[in-house]
Amino acid sequence: MALITVSGLMMEFGDQRLFENMNFEIQKGDRVGLIGVNGSGKTTLFRILTGEYSPTDGTVVINKNSTIGYMEQHVCRNLERSAYDEVMTVFDDLIEMEKELEGLNVLIGSVHDEIDEMVERQAFLHDEFTRRGGLTCRSRARSALLGLGFDDEKMQLPISALSGGQRAKLQLAKLLLCGADVLLLDEPTNHLDTESVEWLEQFLTESGCSYIVISHDRYFLDKTTNKTFEIENRKMARYNGNYTAFLPQKQEHLLAMQRAYDNTMKEIGRLEGIIEQQRRWNREKNIRTAESKQKVIDRLEKNLEKPENAPSAIHFDLGIKNQSGNDVLELDNVSLSFGGEPLFRNVAMDIKRGERIFILGPNGCGKTSLLKTILGKYKAQSGRISFGEGVRVGYYDQIQTGMDSEKTVFEELSDSFPAMTNTEIRSTLARFLFRNDDVFKELSTLSGGERARVLLTKLMLGGANFLLLDEPTNHLDINSCEALEAALKEYEGTLLIVSHDRYLINALADRIFYLTAEGIRVYEGSYEEYLKKAEPFRKKPAASDTAPKQEKQVEYKKKKELDSQRRKARARLGRLEKEISDAEDRLSELNDYLNSPEVSSDYERLMKTTDEISQTESALEVMYEEWEELSELTQE
Repeated sequence: MALITVSGLMMEFGDQRLFENMNFEIQKGDRVGLIGVNGSGKTTLFRILTGEYSPTDGTVVINKNSTIGYMEQHVCRNLERSAYDEVMTVFDDLIEMEKELEGLNVLIGSVHDEIDEMVERQAFLHDEFTRRGGLTCRSRARSALLGLGFDDEKMQLPISALSGGQRAKLQLAKLLLCGADVLLLDEPTNHLDTESVEWLEQFLTESGCSYIVISHDRYFLDKTTNKTFEIENRKMARYNGNYTAFLPQKQEHLLAMQRAYDNTMKEIGRLEGIIEQQRRWNREKNIRTAESKQKVIDRLEKNLEKPENAPSAIHFDLGIKNQSGNDVLELDNVSLSFGGEPLFRNVAMDIKRGERIFILGPNGCGKTSLLKTILGKYKAQSGRISFGEGVRVGYYDQIQTGMDSEKTVFEELSDSFPAMTNTEIRSTLARFLFRNDDVFKELSTLSGGERARVLLTKLMLGGANFLLLDEPTNHLDINSCEALEAALKEYEGTLLIVSHDRYLINALADRIFYLTAEGIRVYEGSYEEYLKKAEPFRKKPAASDTAPKQEKQVEYKKKKELDSQRRKARARLGRLEKEISDAEDRLSELNDYLNSPEVSSDYERLMKTTDEISQTESALEVMYEEWEELSELTQE
């Protein structure tokens, strides 16, 4: 039985319709990536599923035995409580049970009255405490915090002393440990460094939970999801597989929709020609034929769905105004301290023209500070920083400072590039989705994604040949991330980028600089190559430590059951491929028959053939879905 069933869901705010006729189910084992442009309604859908919002139309049915966990439900309220104690509040009922057991142990040893009842209660509590993971709850809480970057010292800090990112990690840890069997994760990788994201990936894939995750981290989606739901043009489309598997499926789906629309329009045009001809002849038989053809057209038009254009996306290129020399940047023995505390030292770099270099490292190691030291915003305690001949620097600031919040979008651009005409400014802003009155929005009212687009606009117009980018994909939806990735691939200058976006790193990196307190370790190649070479230096927390011991005990049994399922699936797959082939042959025959003159002029035969085509197509669709599920199941 489904854990969540959504039928005919529609949501409107005033005259704005976010989505309509949304239908889906979440079954046990579903790991769904929910994607769509900013503003498409992803977070709103989560709030409907939790009951915070009521839909305009449609129903949401939650299985009575299911519990939904949502990150926003777990808010840190007592700021004096330690980080560890805050996470342990998830197990309050187990802690109370443990206290009662301790009290019973004392009473049973000291009193004789009602001892049978106390022993019975003790046995019940002990079994329940063990079954619900009471014996491992403290170790699971500690393992979760370790995996998310808290050492033992930080675990004992009061919440008031933690940063916003650390508090978000606490909420995530509580969500993962709360015992819900359906998790709703809204951008869970925000504020996490690469090691913590990897821990989260392992935790989710080993947890056995079903979940829906909103994320623009394409690498994370590939690692953690087996289905992809996309909200686009107010509708939801569902695909099997992770993000990378979704991309070709979507293209095929769009092509199929366009092909069906074109074929139907062609058929309508053909029938309209027949009607016009029959009406010119104007005999009784001709009139009846024209009327029957018109009924066919009416039916086709009633079911006709015109493919909608994809949502607007940014599209731009990052041109350079002049080429730099071969030597772009050199750092020698650079160090930086704050308040006497060293952040890093012995940093050395030698960057050549055209290189694409990414800086990695854990949160707090000084990656952003290193960029600002290179730019002269921070003063190095020692060492030498020198730019090459003809180097023109452009900087993308993840904090999005450097813009006057009182200005409008239009004013920010016109003041930064006074030589541009009003028409040129508006035309440029339109490429970044600022159209009509949007250009007169004050910067203070913009979302993080909109401010990011303003910064990208300025970066494009700057013409720099050396770009220093600090987390450029933060705040961007997936479409915008892909547009930025495409622009950076075509960029003819030099790149030095701080990023946790492993998909972007994999696509672009020539070299990776891993920043430590003692300097930089250099790795040639992509992110995947870096992972292989850096393995001896990387300490990856084991998410399996957080899994209940009971799950490990049934691992062998699950493997045997899975092997049996795979054997049955392979056998069914062979039969199914034959059924699909036969159905496709039959569909081809029916289409040929439909286009024959004797059928096109016979209304009854035409309707009968059309109905059979529709039934065959529906059957094929079901078989295709079964084929995809069986193919996925048979993969080792």
